[in-house]
Amino acid sequence: MQDPHLALRFAVAIGLGILLGLERERIKAEDGGAGVRTFALISLSGALAGYMSENLGLNWLAMAMFFAVAALILGMYVVTAQRGDTGITTEVSALLAFLLGLLCAYGQLQLASWIAVAMALLLALKDWLHQLASRIDATDVEATLKFSIVTLIILPLVPDVNYGPAPLDVINPYKIWLMVVLISALNFSSYLLIKIVGAEHGVGIAGLLGGLASSTAVTLGFSQRSRQTGEDASALALGIMLAWTVMFFRVAIMSSLISWDLGRQILFPISLLCVANLGACYWLWQRNKRRQRGEVKSGSNPFALDQAIKFGLLFGVVVLAARAAQVYLGDAGVYIAAAVAGLTDVDAITLAMANLAQSDAANLPVAARAIVIAVMANTLTKCGMAIGLGSPELRRLILPISGVLLVTGAAGAWWL
Repeated sequence: MQDPHLALRFAVAIGLGILLGLERERIKAEDGGAGVRTFALISLSGALAGYMSENLGLNWLAMAMFFAVAALILGMYVVTAQRGDTGITTEVSALLAFLLGLLCAYGQLQLASWIAVAMALLLALKDWLHQLASRIDATDVEATLKFSIVTLIILPLVPDVNYGPAPLDVINPYKIWLMVVLISALNFSSYLLIKIVGAEHGVGIAGLLGGLASSTAVTLGFSQRSRQTGEDASALALGIMLAWTVMFFRVAIMSSLISWDLGRQILFPISLLCVANLGACYWLWQRNKRRQRGEVKSGSNPFALDQAIKFGLLFGVVVLAARAAQVYLGDAGVYIAAAVAGLTDVDAITLAMANLAQSDAANLPVAARAIVIAVMANTLTKCGMAIGLGSPELRRLILPISGVLLVTGAAGAWWL
């Protein structure tokens, strides 16, 4: 071929067919189905059909060749089905390989490459995906579908209007539900990760994964466990500290998703907390000589409507309280509201402050300081759990670390 662009299109088509065929070659050894050469030829036939259709005026040829290839693939499926293999993954992949060749012939090389890589990834992750499916309950699927319907269908219909008497007109149904969607999506990512990885792990990993779901729950569970005979308080303290570290990162991510300027504003104090906490984790890791195990609880599906509604109500209350405190008490009122809200939940006050900062750049320092105060209040609550419910050894470990974190957080808030 004298046209280098045309040669590239055919080369990419063959290459993508080989990519898919290499993965299917493993299956071919088991059932005798299509392998690397067959997939390369199917993709090449798609490219040839596209070229002839576009350049030789044979507009009908691409469709005819597609049906011809489909008929061959159907015959291959009939043969394999007679041997008891009723799966159609290879057959569907072969049809898509033809379409990938067609895309290459029309110059859509990047799109074809993306699709081919996604296909190869899905095919290669067969066992992993099956394990994931076995860990997902029917109730999880039902809750996710319900929430998707409410989000994709109902959310666009929710009024984007502020309600309430001025200057407390901060209740916006659309923004409230949008925040619910955001926090539920973040929580669902954590929920899904725990489902994927499994429940039983070393205490450190259990704390890390558990912190994605609830650092408070990890603190409560490990503190109670430390009183049991034979438990290593140092290992449990390490799990608790790792869960707290995840909470700090989570706050930074949520703030940045709503207001990038706020994310940059709190970067320094949150980084200080992360460094201090990770230093404590390293110290505890050095002390930990035993490999204990812990169980991670994923909790309930965060896409469940009852949880979404509860968080929406909490978020609305926090937004209204923060606004009222700012109007009637000034910045000090916002800090008080943040401290009170942070005692039980960091997510709602973080999102409320992010919205406050997004609405007016002048509120950035106040919102950033309020988030750090809420984080410190939440850390104080969890420290109280560890001290009140944990063993004497756990108390001796957690108390000085908590003191360092509180001093670090105070310094970060003062810096703001």
